[in-house]
Amino acid sequence: MRFLCFSDGLKNNWGFGESPRGIKQVFHFLMSTVCLMLLPGLLMAHEIRPAIATFAMQPNGDYSITISLNLEAILSGIGAEHEDTDDSPNAERYNTLRALSPNELRSAFQPFEKEFLEGVTLRFGDDIAESPQLGQLTIPEIGDLELARISEFVLTGVVPYGAESFVWQWKEAFGSSVIRVLPQGEGDGVSFWLQNGDPSEPISIAGIDQRTRWEQFLDYIIIGFEHIVPKGLDHILFVIGIFLLSSHWKPLLTQVTAFTIAHSITLGLSIYGIVQLPSNIVEPLIAASIVYVGIENLFTQKLQKWRAAVVFAFGLLHGLGFASVLFEIGLPRDAFLEGLLAFNIGVELGQLAVIAVAFVLIGFWGRNREWYRPWVIVPGSLAVSVVGGWWFLERTVLAG
Repeated sequence: MRFLCFSDGLKNNWGFGESPRGIKQVFHFLMSTVCLMLLPGLLMAHEIRPAIATFAMQPNGDYSITISLNLEAILSGIGAEHEDTDDSPNAERYNTLRALSPNELRSAFQPFEKEFLEGVTLRFGDDIAESPQLGQLTIPEIGDLELARISEFVLTGVVPYGAESFVWQWKEAFGSSVIRVLPQGEGDGVSFWLQNGDPSEPISIAGIDQRTRWEQFLDYIIIGFEHIVPKGLDHILFVIGIFLLSSHWKPLLTQVTAFTIAHSITLGLSIYGIVQLPSNIVEPLIAASIVYVGIENLFTQKLQKWRAAVVFAFGLLHGLGFASVLFEIGLPRDAFLEGLLAFNIGVELGQLAVIAVAFVLIGFWGRNREWYRPWVIVPGSLAVSVVGGWWFLERTVLAG
C-alpha cells in the first residue's frame, strides 16, 4: 500500500501520467542522474582557495608577510587553471602529500623552498627587492583528509631606505592570491585579489590605500560575485533548486528575497563575531539544505506557505558559509561596512546571474509547456538532491 501511495505521488506530482512507461521514465531519469552527477559532486572535496598574504611593517623598518595557503597544492603542481585539486592530473600526488605528517610535509618542502621564495616578488619603486627569507613555517596536523590543510608561512625582508610604496606579485603557477596590508597609525588597510600572476597596484608602505573608496568597493563586489560564480557550486545548486519549483517571477522572488534577507543577517552577525559555527557543522547542513529543496520540488507543484520560511532558515546557514570567505580575505578596517555591503552585493549579483541563465536556457521558453515538469523540473530536482546528498556524505560519514 505504501508503495502504491508513493507511485501515485510520482504520477500526480511528477507529471508522467499513469502508464508504465511513465514509471520507467522516472527510473531512467534517476539512474542517469546518479551516474552523471556523482562525479561533479566530488569537486567539493578539495576546492582550491587563493593564498592570503598579509604585509606588515616592523618597528625596525623591516617587513613581514604572513601567507596562509594550501602547500600541498603548490608542491604537487596543481595548475592555477584548476578550481579543485581533483581536476588536476597531479591529484594523486596531492593526495599523497595531504596524508603526510607536518614534519614529513616540511621535509618535502625543503627542496622547493628556494623556488617558492623566488615566486614572491616585491618591487619597491623601480627596484625588485631580494627574495624574502623564510622566518617560520607552521603546518597543522593531518586532520580531515577531505578538507584542505592550510599552512602558514612568515616571510621577512628589508624595506629599501626611502621607499614609499611597493608592488606585490605572486607566481602564476602558485594560483591566485589576496594581498592585505595592515595599516600603520590612522591609515586605511588595503586588499587586492590578484589572478594569473598579475601584479598589484602600488601600495603605500604606510598602508594608505592609494585607490579610491569606490575602487575598493568594486573589488569586494567582484570577490562576492566570484564566490558564487564560478566557485560556489553548493550555493549555485541551492539557487537552481529554488528556481526549479517555479520559474514564474512571483514565487521565485518570494524565495530569493527570503534567502537574501536570511544570509545577509548571518553574514553580518558572523563577521562581527556574534554568531559563529565551525565549518564541519555548517558545510554538512548546507548540503542537507540542497537535498531538501530538491526533494520538496518533486512532491509539490506550487509554492507552499512554509516554503519561504524553510528557504529563510537555510539562508541563515548559507550566510555562515559566505562569512568563511570574508574571514580569510579580511575587510578594510576603516571601510568595514562598505566592504561587507559590497561583498553581499556581489553575492546577490552572482545569484541573480545563475537565475537569469537558468531562466533564459529553460524557463522562458518551456515553463508553460506540458513537458516542462516531467522533463525539466523532475530530473533537475533529482540531480540537485543526488549531488547534495553526495556532498552531505562527503562532509559527514566519508569525512571520518
